[in-house]
Parts: sequence; structure tokens; C-alpha cells
Amino acid sequence: MSTSKIDNIANPDWWRGAVIYQIYPRSYQDSNGDGIGDLLGVVNRMPYIASLGVDAIWISPFFTSPMKDFGYDVSDYCDVDPMFGTLADFDAVIDSAHQFGIRVMIDLVLSHTSDQHPWFRESVQDRTNPKADWYTWADPKPDGTPPNNWLSIFGGSGWQWSPRREQYYQHNFLTSQPDLNFHNPEVHEALLDVARFWLHRGVDGFRLDTINFYTCDADLRDNPPLAPERRNANIAPAVNPYNHQEHIYDKNRPENLDFLRKFRAVMQPYGAAAVGEVGDAQRGLEIMGQYTRGDDLMQMCYAFEFLSDTQPTAARIVEVMEDVDRVAADGWACWAFSNHDVTRHATRWNLSTGAQRMFVTLIMALRGSVCVYQGEELGLPEADVRFEDLQDPYGKEFWPEFKGRDGCRTPMVWDATAQNAGFSTAARTWLPVDHAHHDLAVMQQETDPSALLHHYRKAIGFRHSHAALRTGVHDGLKSDGDVIYFTRESATEKLFCVFNVSDSPSSYRMPQGDWRSIGQELGSATVNEDGWLHLGPWQACFALDRTGR
Repeated sequence: MSTSKIDNIANPDWWRGAVIYQIYPRSYQDSNGDGIGDLLGVVNRMPYIASLGVDAIWISPFFTSPMKDFGYDVSDYCDVDPMFGTLADFDAVIDSAHQFGIRVMIDLVLSHTSDQHPWFRESVQDRTNPKADWYTWADPKPDGTPPNNWLSIFGGSGWQWSPRREQYYQHNFLTSQPDLNFHNPEVHEALLDVARFWLHRGVDGFRLDTINFYTCDADLRDNPPLAPERRNANIAPAVNPYNHQEHIYDKNRPENLDFLRKFRAVMQPYGAAAVGEVGDAQRGLEIMGQYTRGDDLMQMCYAFEFLSDTQPTAARIVEVMEDVDRVAADGWACWAFSNHDVTRHATRWNLSTGAQRMFVTLIMALRGSVCVYQGEELGLPEADVRFEDLQDPYGKEFWPEFKGRDGCRTPMVWDATAQNAGFSTAARTWLPVDHAHHDLAVMQQETDPSALLHHYRKAIGFRHSHAALRTGVHDGLKSDGDVIYFTRESATEKLFCVFNVSDSPSSYRMPQGDWRSIGQELGSATVNEDGWLHLGPWQACFALDRTGR
């Protein structure tokens, strides 16, 4: 192993303001021609990842799994599924990333396992074995029905009957994904040992899947109904009855904080950091604030406000950030517009290229850290996957009203002139490469100075070059019609940021001050001598205060 460029102990706040690039390894790069991306494929593409200027990568699950939910159903937390390679291949990912100064975060799925995991195979045998209480088991009601009204995100009851134990087990997702019992201290220790295994192997942090789902109510109380006017589809599609409940007992429990403190303590000696996924449609930001407050819980969390179906207006963006300042001012957000679970935002919000440029410039200016999902930097639209090619069990359950998550998971496109756009030499890939993506491939954009890929690099570089944007405070976002404006300030600089969130020109009067326009590489507008700022459609402006900073 060559000398690492990473020292998290010397820089324990490396995560603050970081830009994290999410890799869905199954779809990133196939190195062995079997039609499925793998860990050596990630190694092969590390120079490209480094060229983006990101601080870290988050790799979606690559652990041993029956793949009923494509790796989010783990059967061995401490090994690599053969389709992705070997532990030695993962070591190569760590080594390669660190040589480029890139940290590696891996996706830990701790709320549940696969029903093929040895823990569950033992637990299901009877009610007296050593792991009998490692999962959430419950007796039926006298009439044989499930113990309460909890639902699964993937449809139907959140309980599955076990004839062997004559009990139900809880599953928030597929019936093949039984939920672990976080009221059992032995479960805590087993999962903390998983974290230790990967930290010892060199990972720099974790993305924690469904972090607010870990602990359920010990008394298994029914969830109350949710009023129709409070329902939204941020977490589950509108056709899913999961949206009809207020999920105060099957997740979001205050007892969860006990485990999170233990997890932070395990990470501490390594200088590692975690970003938690908070899946809740009503209280996501509030929970994010709870989980990231102080220095003994999680460093970062993300909620789903900017992963929603509706394109955020200036007023909505201000509303979200005001909510963060109200319920999570002492915490730290990690913002994202796309990931492996939602329709790509270029399609979800029906964005022009100009709008895509503005939104990535905006996210790089917000207080918090940032996740960029693979292919987002290319402006990839959602792929159209036929039902006969569908892999996602979620999509199969709710088709055609909800087509699942495969449209955002199709293979990365590298070179339009190569077979499968350079993703794989296989005759058939696990999901088809969308032909509509070919013209947006990396090689084609590299030769076009006006391509979106270059704007992403510039936006990430601009964030890195300004401490005020990475870690500075803000004075609160405000809006005037379609214009958002706010100040970011660090010990060394003060920046005024303005964004036109519309496809129409707009004007804005700058506040008093001696402002110098910067960010011309991002298409930043220029402040006139009279203090007026004229913004084109989807245009931003950055101005540096020249008075003492």
C-alpha cells in the first residue's frame, strides 16, 4: 500500500462543507464484462472522480447479499458480494481514492438485514435461541392478525408471519428484510463491530441508510392516521398507503439517540464522519436537527425537502432554509437534489440546462455539505425503463402509477462511440443503457467547453476556493419575487450571493457596501456602478465585500 494523503485525525472537521460524490457501483463501471459494475470499475474511474474536485465518495452497498433489494438486504456485513469483487478489490478502492486525496464513505444498512443473514436464520428457529431477540418479533392479536397497524414502505403490512415461531416479525421494507431489535444491547455491539471492521480497513466514514428507522416503539403502539392535507410523496409515492399514517411509533423514536452516541464514539478515534438519511415526510428537518446537534451524535444528515417532486421556487427554498435555521441551527445538513432512490432532478423538475447550472451553483453556496449523484454532473435525465427490463421490486409493486427507482440507476455513460457507452463490454447489462444518454457521455462533454460537466467542476472548485461557502455562517436566506439573496461569511471573507430562480430576467438592488463581482467562470452577473444587478434567466451573482475582508 502506498502512502495515504488522508489524515482525518489531524483534520477531524474534513466533512464540514465537503462535496461527496455518490457512486452506485452496480451502474458505474464494469471491469470484467459481466454487465454489472464493480469495485475495480470504481478504481479504474478514480482519475475522473478526482477531476471533479470532490472531497469524498459515498459507495452504495457492495456487501454480500441475495440482492432482493440490490444490496440493501445484507447477508454478510463484513464481506464483498462476488458480483462486486473481493475485499482486496475494496482495499484497492481505498488506496486509489486516498492517493487522489479523496475520502471513502460506505453505505451501512443497519436498520435491517436480509432474511438470509445468519443472525436471522438463527433467530427464526425458535423463541429461546441466543439470537431469538435480535429482531423485532411480536405475538399476533387474539384474532391472528398483526400486532398493530404498521405498514411497509414497499406496500402492505409491516409484519410477516413466521410459522416456525408462530409470531410476526417487523419489516419496514421487503418481507425479506427483517428489522433488527435496537432495544437489545447485543445488537448494538454487533453493529458497532461492523463499523469497527470497516474503519480498521481504512474507510473515512459512513452513509447511514434509514437512520431514523433503527428503533421502534417498545410497546408496539399503533400509528395515528395522518390528515390528508398533511400527506406528501417525499418518502413514498402518493399511491402508497404508507402516506396515510403519522409514523411516530414505527420510527423516529427518541431511544435512537443512545445508539447514535455509541456509533459516534466508535468513529471518534479514526476521525471518521457519518451522514444519515432521514426518511420522514413530516418531521425530516426536525429529526436532522436532533441527530446532528452537539458533538456526540452524527456529523451530518439529509432530509428529503430538495428530493421532492416539485421544483423548488425561490419562496420554497427560503422556507426550507428558514426551517433549518429554526429546528437545526446547531446541526449540519447535507444537501442533495438527486440520489439512487428518486427520479433524477433534471427530469423531476423539468429543468433546462441553464436551470441545472443555476441549481448546482446554488447548492454549492448553501450552508451545509453537498452530495452529488453519479451522472448528475452530466445532466442525465431519468431513463425510460420498460416493465420487462424492470429490476426494482418497488416499481414492480406499484407499476405503472409509480415506475420505481430503476430510471435513475441505469449505467453511467462514458463514451457514446463505445459499446454500452463505455460502461461494459457485455452483450446485455443489468439495466439497459438509455440511448437518450449517449450524447451526454463523459467523453463527448470533455470536448465541449460549454458542457454541463465543466460547470459542475467550476462550481465545486468555486466552493472550495471560498471558506465562506464551505464553512461560513449565513445571515438567513431571503427572497424578492424569483430572486434569492443571502450573505455567507467566514473569518477571512464576506460574500453576497444572489440567484434568479426563474426563466425570466430579473433585477435586484444590492445592499450598501463596496462589492466586487466574482465568479465570472460560473456566469456570475456583474454589479453595476449604481448598485443595480441585472440577472438573466437562471443567473447567479457572487459579490465579495472589499471592506476589510
